[in-house]
Amino acid sequence: MTVSYDLHIHSCLSPCGEMEMTPNNMIGMAAVLELPVIAVSDHNTTKNLPACAEVAKEAGILLVPGMEITTAEEVHVLSLFPDVKAALEAGDEVYSHLPNIQNRPDIFGEQIIMDGKDRPVGSLDKLLINATDLSIEKVFDLVFRYGGIPIPAHIDKSSNSILSNLGFIPPELNVRLVEVSRPPFAPADIYRVISDSDAHALETMANHSACTLEIETLTVEGVLSALR
Repeated sequence: MTVSYDLHIHSCLSPCGEMEMTPNNMIGMAAVLELPVIAVSDHNTTKNLPACAEVAKEAGILLVPGMEITTAEEVHVLSLFPDVKAALEAGDEVYSHLPNIQNRPDIFGEQIIMDGKDRPVGSLDKLLINATDLSIEKVFDLVFRYGGIPIPAHIDKSSNSILSNLGFIPPELNVRLVEVSRPPFAPADIYRVISDSDAHALETMANHSACTLEIETLTVEGVLSALR
């Protein structure tokens, strides 16, 4: 079957995400846009995934658990996981590798954890947009260890991308799948390309032209299998 997707959306837990990016607002926008498959992929954490999964299930939308990990080289890696449990465990490990620098909400924005009713239930202290101390090789290893797929994020951007920061895609990573922000863009025919909104606001979700993916089953494993 052919499905539309957006696998890179930030909730209000990302400090750069607007406060309007609550679980219900994001899932509601996905429903309006007729997006059957989305991933919430916050910076270096997965703490809003349980609430998002709860809301998505009620709305009949498939949520792929995600996270955008910042490597020690300040490269963003979109990471997709087989289930919320694996994503939460991976998120805890990634968070432990962030420097102990406290968030300044007045400068960077709030980092709010929500429940399925969009009620704040907590927050995270470390500034999530910092780089971890994990090299890109270690980030790939970590994601694979939790059964996930690591994808170099928005490789056509001038900052925080594997091409802008490293200048090339290291062959030892065996990368075959990359994300771009504005298709068409492909560094070489050997790479498969996906495109996502990288939305930090509902308006960005709405203005993104969704791409499609051929999957065998409308499940997380079906999506991950198709991407692999």
